[in-house]
Amino acid sequence: MYKSYSIEIGGRTLTVDVGRVAKQANGAALMHYGDTTVLSTATASEKPREGIDFFPLSVEFEEKMYAVGKIPGGFNKREGKASENAVLTARVIDRPMRPLFPKDYRNDCTLNNLVLSVDPACRPELVAMLGSAIATSISDIPFCGPCATTQIGMINGEFIVNPSQEQWKTGDLNLTVASTSEKVIMIEAGANEIPEDKMIEAIYMAHGINQEIIAFINKIVAEVGKPKHEYVSCAIPEEMFAAIKEIVPPAEMEVAVFTDEKQVREENIRQITEKLEEAFADKEDWLAVLSEAIYQYEKKTVRKMILKDHKRPDGREITQIRPLAAEVDLIPRVHGSAMFTRGQTQICDICTLAPLSDMQKVDGLDSNEVSKRYMHHYNFPSYSVGETKPSRGPGRREIGHGALAERALIPVLPSEEEFPYAIRCVSETFESNGSTSMASTCASCMSLMAAGVPIKKMVAGISCGLVTGDTDDDYVLLTDIQGLEDFFGDMDFKVTGTTEGITAIQMDIKIHGLTRPIVEGAIARCREARLFIMDNCMKPAISEPRPTVNEYAPKIIQIKIDPEKIGDVVGQRGKTINAIIDQTGVRIDITDDGAVSICGTDQAMMDKAVELIKIIVTEFEAGQIFTGKVVSIKEFGAFVEFAPGKEGMVHISKIAKERINRVEDVLTLGDVVTVKCLGKDKMGRMSFSIKDV
Repeated sequence: MYKSYSIEIGGRTLTVDVGRVAKQANGAALMHYGDTTVLSTATASEKPREGIDFFPLSVEFEEKMYAVGKIPGGFNKREGKASENAVLTARVIDRPMRPLFPKDYRNDCTLNNLVLSVDPACRPELVAMLGSAIATSISDIPFCGPCATTQIGMINGEFIVNPSQEQWKTGDLNLTVASTSEKVIMIEAGANEIPEDKMIEAIYMAHGINQEIIAFINKIVAEVGKPKHEYVSCAIPEEMFAAIKEIVPPAEMEVAVFTDEKQVREENIRQITEKLEEAFADKEDWLAVLSEAIYQYEKKTVRKMILKDHKRPDGREITQIRPLAAEVDLIPRVHGSAMFTRGQTQICDICTLAPLSDMQKVDGLDSNEVSKRYMHHYNFPSYSVGETKPSRGPGRREIGHGALAERALIPVLPSEEEFPYAIRCVSETFESNGSTSMASTCASCMSLMAAGVPIKKMVAGISCGLVTGDTDDDYVLLTDIQGLEDFFGDMDFKVTGTTEGITAIQMDIKIHGLTRPIVEGAIARCREARLFIMDNCMKPAISEPRPTVNEYAPKIIQIKIDPEKIGDVVGQRGKTINAIIDQTGVRIDITDDGAVSICGTDQAMMDKAVELIKIIVTEFEAGQIFTGKVVSIKEFGAFVEFAPGKEGMVHISKIAKERINRVEDVLTLGDVVTVKCLGKDKMGRMSFSIKDV
């Protein structure tokens, strides 16, 4: 027997079935929102995983094509690896929930979300976020929840709660907010230059709705929730901390970690580690957790100095940005390149332009096949942090960082009509010490401008950190956090935008939520910092888009033809269009509505291709002049090809002013001649004259 619970959210009914399916999972919830159905489960191992110093949480979002009535493409006809959307959704579920598990919990835990059906009016991503929270809350897995998630869109200045797929794609705001019963714990946003005060209004509108959902979840937990199971704590023994402090006093640890050189700090910690390993040589149980103990000692030292003395590890002021540098055109022959450096964080971005036919096709759970015209890819090689390991392609972090920078720049891109190109930016991380995604946004913006992409405004990004004390009003916000402050701090609040407003937000925290003053303070601090970066770093390198695309970039000419003439341009089995391509070396793309794109690097050849296409689709009139090639000779005259697939006949009497007996006396195959159109003959063929030109 199962129980069903319902609540109205955003004008639609959310129904949760508990005990109906997947009863062997620690917790399971069959979620219905409109006709969107998602099975969310939470499972955990009975014992902790040995030899690890982190919580092994896995979050999955499984997109099944049957959910939208499709059979997967490809040879195997089954779903393959997770799509980028699935990866990004899993990350959005992970980020608010991970901090709510006990810090010393080491049992393997998996949150799985299986999308069974999709209603375009109810986004399955949102249903999965709520489902994971409910499945975990009612399970016996230790969890300091519940939490809830709401999405806010905006169309024509009006907020929309939990917008449909179409509203999500076309609106000016894509905001996802997760909350506990007291505080905001996660913010993710893409926005069309939304002012800061409007964004804060939307965030706390979502937070208010989350409180209603949390009350709903608490009701479910009270009725069907399982008692939380006991677990083996992996906390460091207090006597071990005391022994470490005797050997390495706090003053010595402060000297070790407070330096602006990452390599120096790592060497200092290595020496401390060796000293402690020698001291604890006879304590195997302590040696097993020594690295975690040193990490926590470092963390406490850094947090204390920042919170109490406002002293940062590299000596900066609380609001100070690390040294900045920017340059463009450092890579030859590519379409656009730029490098952005902020302290020991360095990104080189390369922009590539191509015809719109090179847009990425995305086959997902949306009702229609989606294409991406702008693609941003982010790479994080091991050498950027001084490590060595083989490259195995982008992981979830790389996909997430690339998506954030992509989201940041989409609002300022020109339309396809203004700039008919597919655009790909690739950010290569040369060096990393904090917030490479924001450096990637700055580098990509400059790379686009260097490539001649007429973006509407400059976009920059920065990250704000946080260290909290024992009370809500005891905290310090840090502008431009470096790696150490990210590792040991409580928040990574990334904001991108123009001078007018916000284009993207991504907030990660390690604590149980943020108060409103912290959120407002972080957003204000990020605005101040990004304007400083634009004025003092990016604009001196390149202040506006280049007036034309790079000499090595393809040039594109767009013309419009009658859709009924597309077949004439393509020809039988593509013969005509391929002949034009062979003659000119251009690339030609034609859409069903008759839009023709001619792409190439040789302007003369592009113009010739345009001329040939126009000849093919033009209704011919007597008196027009053409140049063509003799392709066939008959007793009665010669046939002249004046455009690929287009021929006309010159009667023998129209070849020369004087009378001739044989066509071959005047013309040979391959001759290029100028002809005048006489209209159509009795057989409907184009009739030409050479002698009347």
